[in-house]
Amino acid sequence: MILNNKNSKNLFNKAKKLMPGGVSSPVRSFKAVGGTPHFISRGDGPYIIDEDNNKFIDFTCSWGPLILGHNNKKIRESIIEVAKLGTSFGTPTKRENTLAELIIDAIESIEKVRFVNSGTEATMSAVRLARGYTKRDLIVKFEGCYHGHADIFLSSAGSGMATLDQPVSPGVPQSVIDSTITLEFNNHEQLEKTFDKFKNKIAAVIIEPITGNMSVIKPKKEFLKRLRELTIENDSLLIFDEVMTGFRVSHGGAQELLGIKPDITTLGKVIGGGLPVGAYGGSSKIMSKISPEGPIYQAGTLSGNPVSMSAGIAMLTQLKDKKVYKKLNEISDYLHDGLIKISLSHNYPLKVNKYCSMIGLFCTELEINNYNDISQSCVDRYNELHRYFLNNYIYLPPSAYEALFLSTEMKKENIDYVLEVFDGFCSNYSLK
Repeated sequence: MILNNKNSKNLFNKAKKLMPGGVSSPVRSFKAVGGTPHFISRGDGPYIIDEDNNKFIDFTCSWGPLILGHNNKKIRESIIEVAKLGTSFGTPTKRENTLAELIIDAIESIEKVRFVNSGTEATMSAVRLARGYTKRDLIVKFEGCYHGHADIFLSSAGSGMATLDQPVSPGVPQSVIDSTITLEFNNHEQLEKTFDKFKNKIAAVIIEPITGNMSVIKPKKEFLKRLRELTIENDSLLIFDEVMTGFRVSHGGAQELLGIKPDITTLGKVIGGGLPVGAYGGSSKIMSKISPEGPIYQAGTLSGNPVSMSAGIAMLTQLKDKKVYKKLNEISDYLHDGLIKISLSHNYPLKVNKYCSMIGLFCTELEINNYNDISQSCVDRYNELHRYFLNNYIYLPPSAYEALFLSTEMKKENIDYVLEVFDGFCSNYSLK
């Protein structure tokens, strides 16, 4: 089956004349998976509907934020209500206090929080804070972890960088690259050697505690444990990039489930209820170094935007109900178990890495523990799977390096249909 996407094709052709590659973010271009990106007109519950009126079960959820599905009534009404009063003031608002309280109450490591406009802003600000606080320059990151498009992070990054096979982006100065040490995820021996070599020089280690930008890879228990010990022993800060996992995998983030308390946490996605927002936070001692309380400067004209704050409040208020996560985990388990069962019955190579409502599909029989474990054959097979699913009205992330996200709006019948389609895919694959 080939979908009718005439309108999307026409819109994409026009977009390419107006924007680089026709998109506002590279992975949306479908360059990795082939074909034409679908221009989405609206969302409803577990579905997105494109300009040709094709209706897809959506496993991107706007790349994670829409944990309650598309067009959530309470979030929508909160946006409409505050927008009637004004869209931006450039002043403090009461809603900032409310959202800050919801975050601080949920995440144990955060005593104070600063709002910004994106996950990238949050991570770059967290790194500046870490450098200013420790008076050191070196930053340690990990291959395949994507922390936004700030210069410091664009060496061996995941997400779109991995999708487009770019080890380093042109335009990033060598001096910036030299201040960043990139290590292999889940390799604690390499981590040990690095701290031995650069004693008293490492300002911070930044990591996705559960990766989502080289799809879903869990940390080995001894790896994170030793990472926390090493940063404490060396007076370096540990930054958890929870832009993706914060409020998605649990109300207290990945750190709650992993039992590891970082020094600084970055947030985004879910806390904006679908609108642009980011945040970073930590202890009062560390956060007191941020201007105007301290000397480390960071600012933003639209930071704390009242519309985004209102959407975030509506989202996090609903997520205080533990039933949300119980429901998400149950439907995620159902999908995970079904995919494994079908792949085994057809002898199709599939590794399904699941962490709560985030799922990574690796079309291989090998264990995936780091970026280097993701082979080209794995990527090629995923691209085949993506095209087959899309033609059967299932929208997977258009990249093998991205996680699938589930929402509370997904029902058992939605997952049953997905499993039926996957069974058909495996049957066709077996005939090749």
